[in-house]
Amino acid sequence: MPPPQTRPRPAAPESGRARHRAVALLTAAAPALGAYAAVRAVGLVVFLVAASAAGKDPARLLGGRWDSVWYQRIAEHGYGYTVTLPDGGVHSDLAFFPLLPVLERGLAAVGPLTLQGAGIALAWLAGLLAAWGIHAVGTEIRGRRTGIVLAALWGAYPTAFVQSMAYTETLFTALAAWSLHAVLRGRWTTAGALCVFAGLTRPSAAALIAALTVTAAVTLVREYRLGGGERLLRRNAHMVLGVFLAPLGWLAYVVFVGVREGGPLAYFQVQAQWGNSIDGGRALAGFILGLPWPAVLGLCAALGLLGWLVFLCVRQRQPLPVLVYGIAIVVISLIGSGYFGSRPRLMMPAFPLLLPPAAALAGPRATARTVTVVAVLALGSAAYGAWTLLGPGPP
Repeated sequence: MPPPQTRPRPAAPESGRARHRAVALLTAAAPALGAYAAVRAVGLVVFLVAASAAGKDPARLLGGRWDSVWYQRIAEHGYGYTVTLPDGGVHSDLAFFPLLPVLERGLAAVGPLTLQGAGIALAWLAGLLAAWGIHAVGTEIRGRRTGIVLAALWGAYPTAFVQSMAYTETLFTALAAWSLHAVLRGRWTTAGALCVFAGLTRPSAAALIAALTVTAAVTLVREYRLGGGERLLRRNAHMVLGVFLAPLGWLAYVVFVGVREGGPLAYFQVQAQWGNSIDGGRALAGFILGLPWPAVLGLCAALGLLGWLVFLCVRQRQPLPVLVYGIAIVVISLIGSGYFGSRPRLMMPAFPLLLPPAAALAGPRATARTVTVVAVLALGSAAYGAWTLLGPGPP
């Protein structure tokens, strides 16, 4: 008797496979997301206790002051608002990129949240997406344990309280981390598309654009020198497309401001009116020299630590796009003439700087030490965040 015939199972639809991959990725990232959420929960609890003791509204502190107000005004009314200062200077809302206001307006329109609540909710969601992307990059470079520790350390960064505010740093970091992960996986078109959105989020997207461009240029030169000049661009079509896409978001907004204001350099003039021009670090040097000597020594020690971390990243031989991105974020944050107190916040998206300590803490027998170090850092970050948010000045 012939054996019974069985029908072949139909192939799973593409949407089902995509869902399966997404669930698998999320499951793998769960420890990192849990560690990040725990660290940020410490920061929020300390902040809420401090705000309650001071009799202040936590929601307003997180989403109703400083840059958050400008983003929400753009979300509600569009561009066109300016403030004239007593010294005659003009601050225009054109200094702020459009992606966060667009998302705030969209989320507020489809749900019960106000624009302020939408901004805070987006920041918290973007923080989780950023931690997921940071974990993915760390895992790709040094393994899963390093990825978990890296996400936790980013949540314990000194100015990590900004990750809970209606600011753009978390959204930008999420887009940058996933763009870099796409490059590491060779998905250049995805990387370029994510860079487009990063370029609509913050001017520091120039660092991400540089990372993709430098990596592609080095790759093409290396292949050419190895004798692969024939059909070089055709073989690397996806990479070329990704690099072509990368600056389009940033350029689109700069062109928009130029057309609106009637000059090709209008965006940079708007930034200069805010005091955010590029001066090569002269403003930073002048600020340091104007401090009392104890403060000068402390600040120089902090800059020395920053330089040491950059050196460790180079010695660690991080992949070129990750290394270029991290260093470029640091350089951009230091060579501007803007408010000095914002520089640690501006450097927060440079998560590759935390890869060397994350790798050192991720040893197989270092669990207790790792938990202790991360807990101490989380408490320190929480205390600093509460003190800053309850103070008068912007972060």
